[in-house]
Amino acid sequence: MGKKGKKEKKVKGAEKTAAKMEKKVSKRSKREEEDLEALIAEFQHLDAKKTQVVETTCPPPSPRLNASLSPHPEKDELILFGGEFFNGKKTYLYNELFFYNTKKNTWAKVDVPNPPPPRCAHQAVVVAQGGGQLWLFGGEFASPDGEQFYHYKDLWVLHLNPLKWEQIKAPGAPSGRSGHRMVLCKKQLLVFGGFHESTRDYIYYNDVHCFSLDSFSWSRLAPSGSGPAPRSACLMSPTPDHSGVIVYGGYSKVRAKKDVDKGTIHSDMFLLKREGKDDQEKWAWSRVSAGGVKPPPRSGFSGGVCVGAGGRALIFGGVCDDEDEETLEGEFYSDLCLYDITKNRWHPGQLKGIRSEKKKRRRGKKGGGGGEGDETEEKTDESASPQEPTEIVKEIVTEDGTVMTIREAVPVARVESESDEDDDEEEDEEEGAAASLVEPCARSNAMAAVKGGRLFLYGGMFEVGDRQFTLSDLYSLDLHKMDKWDVLQEMDPKTQEWLEESDEDEEDDDDGDEEAKGGESEEESEEESESEEEDEHPAVQAGEALEAYQRRTEAYWVKLARANMGPDAKDKKVQKVGVAMAKVFYEEQEGA
Repeated sequence: MGKKGKKEKKVKGAEKTAAKMEKKVSKRSKREEEDLEALIAEFQHLDAKKTQVVETTCPPPSPRLNASLSPHPEKDELILFGGEFFNGKKTYLYNELFFYNTKKNTWAKVDVPNPPPPRCAHQAVVVAQGGGQLWLFGGEFASPDGEQFYHYKDLWVLHLNPLKWEQIKAPGAPSGRSGHRMVLCKKQLLVFGGFHESTRDYIYYNDVHCFSLDSFSWSRLAPSGSGPAPRSACLMSPTPDHSGVIVYGGYSKVRAKKDVDKGTIHSDMFLLKREGKDDQEKWAWSRVSAGGVKPPPRSGFSGGVCVGAGGRALIFGGVCDDEDEETLEGEFYSDLCLYDITKNRWHPGQLKGIRSEKKKRRRGKKGGGGGEGDETEEKTDESASPQEPTEIVKEIVTEDGTVMTIREAVPVARVESESDEDDDEEEDEEEGAAASLVEPCARSNAMAAVKGGRLFLYGGMFEVGDRQFTLSDLYSLDLHKMDKWDVLQEMDPKTQEWLEESDEDEEDDDDGDEEAKGGESEEESEEESESEEEDEHPAVQAGEALEAYQRRTEAYWVKLARANMGPDAKDKKVQKVGVAMAKVFYEEQEGA
C-alpha cells in the first residue's frame, strides 16, 4: 500500500505541475493572442464576402511546410490545406485549399466560403461518411514578424460533396495547440500531444482526447499504464484492426539552467489500446519494443500510413539537431523507413530499381540447355552485394543570385560478374537505366500522404547555413514495387527568396497583414483591401489621432468583432478585439 500511495502522489504531483505550467503559459500568451485575434478576425471578415464555391485550375502551390496533405476518401485526389512560408524576414500563413489529381498530375485551387483562418502545424483527417469529409483541428497562426503566436483549438469539417466548410462547436475540446497528432480510430478522432508556446514560455502535452463522430462530443481519455512523455510531431498510426494506435518518436524541449532551452528527440514507441465495448471502453498505454533496423533519431519527419497494404506506417526525412551553447546545426535526412505494424519490425525503404524484362525471362527458364551454368549465374547474381548509393550534386541559382546545393541520392545498379559481360549490349543498357533513379533531397516538415498504394511527398524545407529554403517539389513512390521515385514536379528556383537583415528597409511593410495570409499577388491584395476598406470601414479623418478615431468608431468595430467571433464570445474580449481591429486599420491608413 505504501508503494502504491507514493506512486499515486507522484502522478498527482506531476498533473498539478503540468496544470500550473499550462496556466502560466496561457496567461503570458493571452495578450499576444488578443493582438493576433484582430488580424484573424479581419481575415475572416474578408473571407465572409465569398458566397459561392469557385474552382480554378492553377499551377502547383507556392513553397510551404507544415500544411496538411490528405487523400480524398472517394476520388483520385489529394487535399492540401494551409501551411507556412518564411523568407528570412516575414512569416506567411495560408488557408488556401488545393486539390491534386493523382491521375492527371494537375492542381486546382478551390475557394469555399467561410473557411478556417490561416494556420500551420494543424491536423487533418478524412472520413468516408456523409459523402466524404475532411476534419481539421488546431494549429497555429504567427504574426508576420514571427514574434507572436496564436494557438487554435477550433474544430472544422469540410464536406466534400457538396463542398462546404462548417465549424463544429462542442464543449470539452482540447486546449489550443499545434504540432499535435490526430487519427481516425473507428468512429472517433483521437488527438494526442502537441505544444503551446508564447514568446517566453511553452508547454508540451501528452494528453489524449477523443471526438465522437456519432455524438459530436469531446471527451478526455484517462488511459492506464505508463504512456509517452509530453511531445509534439510524433508518428501516430492506427493499428490494422483499429483497436488502438501506435505512437513513435516526436520532439520536446525543456528549460535547463540559466534559462537555456534544451531539445529532446524521442525515439521510443507506445501502443494505446482500446478494450471493452463501446459503452464501457477502457484505454491502456503499453511500451512497444520494435525489432528490425530502427531509424536514427530525428525530428521533423513526415509520416504516412498504409494500413490496407499489410499494415505499414512510414516516415520520411527529418532532421537531427546538434546543438551546443553557441551553435545549432542540423543533419537532414532523405531516407524512407517503414514500420510493419503486424510484425512489429522496422526496415529501411530501399529502392529495388527497375530490372530488365530480358533478365527476368532468362532467370525464369526451367530445364533446357542452360543447366548448371544458369544455376551458377542465378546464385552469383543473388549473392552480389549492391554498391552504396552515389550522390548527384546540383547547383541551383535562385532569383536573387543565391546558389543552392542540392544533393540527391542515386541508387546504383547491381554490379554483374565477369561472366555477364558477354551478354547482350541491350541488356547492359537496360540495367544501366536503373542507375539514373533519383530520390527527393533531404528535408524536414514535408507533407506526406498515401493514396492508391503510392506515397506522395510535397514541399518541406532544408537549411543551408543560416538560410532556410522552402520547397515546392512533388514526388511519388509505388509502395508495392519500391522501384523508383517519380518526379511529378520539380522545384522552381524562382520561388526561392531569402531576405537578410540588410534587406529590411527594402521591403514594403504596409502589406504585412494581407501577406501574412498569403494566397494572392501583391497588386490584387492592395487593390482588394483598398477598395473594400475605403467602401466599408469608417475612414480616418485628416489629422485625427488614434484615440479619437477609436472613440468615434468604437460601435462599428465592436459590432464587426462580434460578427466574426460569434454570439458566445465574452463582451470584454469582443471589446478588446474591436479596439485592436480599429488600431490595425488606422495604422494601415496612416501608412498608406
